[in-house]
Amino acid sequence: MTGQRGAGPERPAPRAPQVGRPGRAGRMQTARFAGRQPAGAAAGHAPGRLRAAVLGLAVLGLVAGGAWAVLGSSLLAVRHVEVTGNRLVPTSEVLAAAGLRPGTPLARLNTGMVTERIEQITQVQSARVTRSWPDTVVISVRERTPALAVPAHGRFELIDGDGVVVRWSRLRPASLPLLRSAPAVLRGSPAIQSAVAVLASLPAPLRARVESVTATAASAVSLRLRGGVTVRWGNASGAAAKAAELAVLLRTSARTIDVSDPATAVTGG
Repeated sequence: MTGQRGAGPERPAPRAPQVGRPGRAGRMQTARFAGRQPAGAAAGHAPGRLRAAVLGLAVLGLVAGGAWAVLGSSLLAVRHVEVTGNRLVPTSEVLAAAGLRPGTPLARLNTGMVTERIEQITQVQSARVTRSWPDTVVISVRERTPALAVPAHGRFELIDGDGVVVRWSRLRPASLPLLRSAPAVLRGSPAIQSAVAVLASLPAPLRARVESVTATAASAVSLRLRGGVTVRWGNASGAAAKAAELAVLLRTSARTIDVSDPATAVTGG
C-alpha cells in the first residue's frame, strides 16, 4: 500500500460555538441591570414634583389672599354711601335707617336687610341698595307721590295711591283734588287705590278740571269738575271709552253725567 508521505497526525475539527442559556452569573447580572433605573430619570422627576408643589402653594396663596381682601380686609369695605332719588326725605334720615357701618366688607353687606330698613320710612315707597366696588354703597330711593288732599284738623293730609300720608300742608295744593267721603281707614283702602287709578287714567285736559273726588268703594268713584258738573265714573276700567263719551256729553248742559257704563251713558239736570 502506498500512503502519503510526510503527512502529520490528523487535527480535530473545530467545535461550533454552543448557544444556550446563560449561566448563573449571567442571570444574576442581567437581573441586576433590569431592576436598575437610569440615574437621569430619577433626577428628572424631582424638579417636576417640586415645581408642581410650588405652583399649588402659589395658587392657594392667591385664593386665600383674594378671600381675605374681599371678606376680611378694609380694601373692599364701605367708605362712601350715595343716596339718590330723595326729595322729601333728608339724606341723613335715609342713612340713619340704613344703619351702614364704615369699614364693613362690601361682600358681607346684606343689601336685602338694608333695603327693608329704608322702606320703613313712611315717605319711601321702595328702595334699592347696590354695591359699587371697591368701597361705595348706592341707595336709590323712590318716594311716594301725593295724589289727593284729605281735610284733617284744620290742615290737609296729602296721601298717595296706597292711602299713605306723605306729608301735611296748611293749604291744599292746587294740583291735588280734594278727597270727599273718604273711607274711615285710608291706608290700603281699595276705594282710595281705585280713585287714584281713575285720576291717573284721565286725559290731561280733563284731569286739570277735577276739583274733588268721592270714593265710597272701589267701583263707586265720582268726580266733581270745575263748573259744577258731577261725573259718576265707576271703577278704573274702560278709561278711554269713558273719557271719549264724557267729552261729548260735556258739550251739553247736563249737571250730572254717568259714564260708569260708557255704552249706556246717562245725563241729568
